[in-house]
Amino acid sequence: MGLDDKIENAGEKAGGNAKEAAGKATGNERLEAEGKGDQMKADVKQAGEKVKDAFKD
Repeated sequence: MGLDDKIENAGEKAGGNAKEAAGKATGNERLEAEGKGDQMKADVKQAGEKVKDAFKD
């Protein structure tokens, strides 16, 4: 996994976390769900990168 990918995934996960928190704070269920989705997407990308790294070795 390249450094750029790690940074991008971490940023996406942090952004999703912030969206989720904002959604909870304001009672906006759509924003909260969007944040959870962003976090899950970042986790899936990170897992895919780890698989690619495993096959490189």
